[in-house]
Amino acid sequence: MPEPLDSALAEVRSMLLGPALTRAVAAGRRRGQRPSMIRAELRPVALKAGQRLQISTSDGARPHTRNLSPGPEANAAVEALLAEPFGNWHVETADATLQLRVTKSGEAQVHRSAASRPAAPAAASGHDRAKEYLLDPGDPLFAAIGGSAAKRRQVDAFLRALTATLPDGLAGQLDRPLRVVDLGCGNAYLTFAAYRYLSTSGVDVELVGVDVRDDQRRRNTELAERLGWAGRVRFVAGTIADAAVEPPPDLVLALHACDTATDEALARAVGWHARWVLAAPCCHHDVAAQLRNRPAPGPYDLLTRQGILRERFADVLTDALRAGLLRLHGYRAEVVEFVDSAHTPRNLLIRARRTGADPTAAQRAEYRELVAQWQLTPRLETLLAQVSSAV
Repeated sequence: MPEPLDSALAEVRSMLLGPALTRAVAAGRRRGQRPSMIRAELRPVALKAGQRLQISTSDGARPHTRNLSPGPEANAAVEALLAEPFGNWHVETADATLQLRVTKSGEAQVHRSAASRPAAPAAASGHDRAKEYLLDPGDPLFAAIGGSAAKRRQVDAFLRALTATLPDGLAGQLDRPLRVVDLGCGNAYLTFAAYRYLSTSGVDVELVGVDVRDDQRRRNTELAERLGWAGRVRFVAGTIADAAVEPPPDLVLALHACDTATDEALARAVGWHARWVLAAPCCHHDVAAQLRNRPAPGPYDLLTRQGILRERFADVLTDALRAGLLRLHGYRAEVVEFVDSAHTPRNLLIRARRTGADPTAAQRAEYRELVAQWQLTPRLETLLAQVSSAV
């Protein structure tokens, strides 16, 4: 239920100036108004001179950080920030989390939840560790969702790639929540981490996780409820190709969807006209099987004669064709490493941004020549043809 904005901001003020504050972020803008900065972050810090309130702001060009003494100095700075027409506030204390979104009518949509466990003191977080991870491994989220250290590192690396993909100041550019879907979400490590990271960065976000197993849907839904995120993070059971996701997402994520499931994720993203796509492929069996059953064009027989070389070449060829097909459907696509191979051998990421540009004749010819030479029918090509015929 919407609440009066003044009373909601008074609650935010009390949390910001209280002794239990751990972190707060303000971002976004209210309808018809624009703050003097695109983002502000507040946190307590322990300095040699004593406890201070650190306020870091950014105007989109450069950050500015101040460490303010408790009392009149900190109070005045907080009052000034609360007077800015931010559209979103996310405040965390040792006891609770509050998320405030200003509606188009100027009222406050507020979500309150209890902390999963007492937060660690600021000094315990470690300056170096904060640099190493986007989400601190000690974040209460991980106590709730679990996952191995390797999985957490993969997820953190994926979030870094997401940060590099989304435009600066995104929160201030949106007049509605950012819609995100995680296809093939499994235990939803990435789903929950992406929501945590985006929401604490000041982005108003709604996230849907899709997995074929209904028991996963039930488990993840219960976890979202325990975290207090049920209104913002939901789960549906269904295949990547057919699951009902409404309204269409702006951002599509897929972490290690096996074999042609990655093709299904990319095809759905294109069908939705998603603005951004991040897909980390897993195994690549489809093209590898086609290579086994067809003679290699000369002089490339040496690439496919040895089984291990054929499998590795199939991996490279598969992702090259995927990037080429995305380009033919109005996306700027690139293939990058998103995490060190020591953590997972499946460490490539297809990162794409929709431009809507029509492909050139040369780009079409380049793709057609490659698949004709190797006598291939990529699964993604078939799926995209179905998407085009359905439009």
